[in-house]
Amino acid sequence: MMNSVMTLPPDRGTRIVLPGGAGLVGQNLVARLRERGYRDIVVLDKHRANLEVLKRLQPGVTAEYADLASPGEWQRHFDGAGVCVMLQAQIGGLDYAEFERNNVESTRLILDAVRRHAVPRLVHISSSVVESVADDFYTRSKRAQEALVLASGLPCPILRPTLMFGWFDRKHLGWLARFMRRVPVFPIPGHGRYMRQPLYVGDFCNIIIACIEKPVTSGIFNISGHERIDYVDIIHAIRRSIGARTPIVHIPYGLFHALLWAWSCVDRNPPFTTQQLAALVARDEFEVIDWPGLFGVRCTPFAEAIDETFRHPQFAAVALEF
Repeated sequence: MMNSVMTLPPDRGTRIVLPGGAGLVGQNLVARLRERGYRDIVVLDKHRANLEVLKRLQPGVTAEYADLASPGEWQRHFDGAGVCVMLQAQIGGLDYAEFERNNVESTRLILDAVRRHAVPRLVHISSSVVESVADDFYTRSKRAQEALVLASGLPCPILRPTLMFGWFDRKHLGWLARFMRRVPVFPIPGHGRYMRQPLYVGDFCNIIIACIEKPVTSGIFNISGHERIDYVDIIHAIRRSIGARTPIVHIPYGLFHALLWAWSCVDRNPPFTTQQLAALVARDEFEVIDWPGLFGVRCTPFAEAIDETFRHPQFAAVALEF
């Protein structure tokens, strides 16, 4: 039987378990939790290189290799834990079985551990794609994952962020910035006027912390960036912030798609796939709620957040692996 939900904020000695915590959100969340004085943080992840980055940057945090889709020693960390934030997610790849395993099967085991050890506070990180018109591997698996959380009956706020960027960004704007630094010209598919609602991961982490520290016991919250920005304008903002002079060249959509397909033939885990290209041009527009008011979190302006991302003295140069 689940204990009653915490109605008081956990003290700074409460154990916080972060499955999948070596990725973009987890690395940012750990940095901010430590700034707030939390001392018992456990990160469980199966990406060894990113775990090493976390250990180097955040000494004192328990960072343990774990295949969350298989029962194992990692489950012991839930005994006595006060908070679990589910961050694990397969984002890219070409094999649906990997998405099913890492997004769905892992969630079954984590929910079981939360229930068995009566962890009093659970936060689930879903994704805005569950309401997208896109139909790719990531979207399908995140829908199935969220459905599992809802069916569990456990009190749990479910956060659905849009495209995120910030420190340690290995997949989205961070990869685009690194790519821009390496190539003689930067290609953009078609006209590039594909509206995005990018969300600064620093703001999102502050929302997660609000769910930890305040009695936000349940509900589904669409956490979208408050500024609607076209993809091409995002690229120009990145170029300005990193001081690049790389020419930006528009390429016909069909040719861009063919080049990505060819790339996938030689790279098993490409940073950008044809499915993600289709999602880019899908014309999704996500609900914008007053999350600054709901969670007491400042919404950082996009231009300011871009500069914080690419000009931070310690974290700007740190890139996680795919």
